[in-house]
Amino acid sequence: MATVLALNGSPRRGGNTEVLLREVAEGVRQAGGEIEIIGLSSLTMSPCIACGGCTKTGKCVINDDMQGLYDKVQAAKQIIIASPIYFYALSAQTKIFIDRLQAMWSRKQLLRAAKKWHPDPFNKGYLVSVAATRGPRIFEGAVLCARYAYDALGLEYGGEFLARGFDGRGEVGKDDKKLRQAVEFGINIVSRQTSA
Repeated sequence: MATVLALNGSPRRGGNTEVLLREVAEGVRQAGGEIEIIGLSSLTMSPCIACGGCTKTGKCVINDDMQGLYDKVQAAKQIIIASPIYFYALSAQTKIFIDRLQAMWSRKQLLRAAKKWHPDPFNKGYLVSVAATRGPRIFEGAVLCARYAYDALGLEYGGEFLARGFDGRGEVGKDDKKLRQAVEFGINIVSRQTSA
């Protein structure tokens, strides 16, 4: 059974990111997969302090809620990062999570050096993102950041589900077409995994 870890980086409850992520999760379940959604804004996570401690051990020295996520991230076959767009970038909560993946990147380098790094090419990472405006380049920074976050984890980038022009809280919930597309995106995540 395909298992998906979804990380919601929106600080707004009932917001557009949460609404779309719920529909993606419905698609995952419809396709026979399991999904766990974690709200990053409910966790206490400090920013990376660039101390370099993880380069020696592959483990972060900061003792906060991020410690509980490392095992989940490492065990996940499919990961979704979901975030609204703030100033053409991911939310602060999402970016803190991604910056703290430096420890996972260091772990990967240590395992490579020991010839113990064996990534699964079928494990993938995805991005779900919502923007209030419709700028043609509004998602470029978010997609690039997500791609490199997944590269740090040794995951292939599986693609993104993006929604422009939704500003009011939960406004995307009135767009039946976008909601159907979100469900289909979730179904496709599972079907790619089970057909591999």
